[in-house]
Amino acid sequence: MKLLFIGDIVGQPGRRAVQTLLPMLREQHCLDFVIANGENSAGGSGITPKTAEEIFSAGVDVITSGDHLWDQKEVTELLAKENRFLRPLNYPPGTLGRGSGLFAIRNPKSEIRNPPLVAVLNAQGRTFMPALENPFLLAPLEVRRLREQTKIIFVDFHAEATSEKIAFARMLDGQVSAVVGTHTHVQTADEQIFPGGTAYLSDAGFTGPHDSVLGREIEPIIKRFTTNMPQRFEVARHRVMLHGAVVEIEDASGRALGIRRVSESA
Repeated sequence: MKLLFIGDIVGQPGRRAVQTLLPMLREQHCLDFVIANGENSAGGSGITPKTAEEIFSAGVDVITSGDHLWDQKEVTELLAKENRFLRPLNYPPGTLGRGSGLFAIRNPKSEIRNPPLVAVLNAQGRTFMPALENPFLLAPLEVRRLREQTKIIFVDFHAEATSEKIAFARMLDGQVSAVVGTHTHVQTADEQIFPGGTAYLSDAGFTGPHDSVLGREIEPIIKRFTTNMPQRFEVARHRVMLHGAVVEIEDASGRALGIRRVSESA
């Protein structure tokens, strides 16, 4: 099977890019399943039921999130009612929502007969990030549980430090199909398949306006750095691109057969 992961969707330009480009990417790569990180989809910070519905309607099967999870108060409705929306796994017990899920392939054009379930796990790092439970302790337990249902497991690891991302993925090598990092909004060029069969990319990049600083207008951010004064960081508008990665996975074993970065202009 072939799975597309779309890097952090930033604001309305990012949502528009998904709507515009996903049909083409689905045909070009013969995609069976699509996951997107949507934590910045509402005005560049957080997510709402409305922006989530736009993303789902564009053809995305599952939305993951990260440290901007709580930026929009309406997110509680998503966490309570939408099983296709995931929060980081390593929140304390009792937190609204869930950190992983099992999903059926619903693409009517998929050539897979008797398609297996796809497991998606969302976890958040702790280095230079808000304090959460230790993902290195929680993720292996959750992966073990998911593997009782399917061998195809995709992990969105939302983290700042590259070393933490690589260590986390190395720990899960051979147990999951892919670990792709999010959060830094800068697509890395280190796509590879580890010895155990796990595909890896440190960061998928972001989907939105790239004539910017990580999706925001340039001048206010420069002014913040030069003056230390608070600024309003509006979402930029120009040179909109979709970043992500396509992972090809062997259905029976869950091993990755290939990983390819995606960078398309909207």
